[in-house]
Amino acid sequence: MDEIARQKIQDLQILEQNLQSLLMQKQNISLELSEASNALSEINKTKDLVYKMVGSIIVTVDKTKTLLELEEKKKLLELRNSSIEKQEKSIESRAIELQSEIKKILNPSQK
Repeated sequence: MDEIARQKIQDLQILEQNLQSLLMQKQNISLELSEASNALSEINKTKDLVYKMVGSIIVTVDKTKTLLELEEKKKLLELRNSSIEKQEKSIESRAIELQSEIKKILNPSQK
C-alpha cells in the first residue's frame, strides 16, 4: 500500500472519530432539549409557585423569567443541534469521497 492510500485511510479514520464525537454531542443536546421541553410544559401547567435548583438548595423563582430562560435555552440548543447536523452531513460527504478514492487506489482495475 502506498503512502497516499495510507494517508487517505488515516484521514478517513479521523473523519470517523469526528463523526462519532458529533453524534455524542448531538445525543447530549437532544437530551437537554427534551428536558427543557418537559420543564416548559410543566411550568405552563402550573399556577402555583415555581422552584429551581441552585447548587444544593431549591429556591422560588419568577415563573415568567424562568419561562423566558427556558425558551432561550431551547432555541440555543436547537441552533446547536442544527449546526451539528450540518457538520455531520459535511463529514459524511467527505468520508464517502475518501472511501471512493481509497477503493480506486487499492483496486485500480475498478475505475
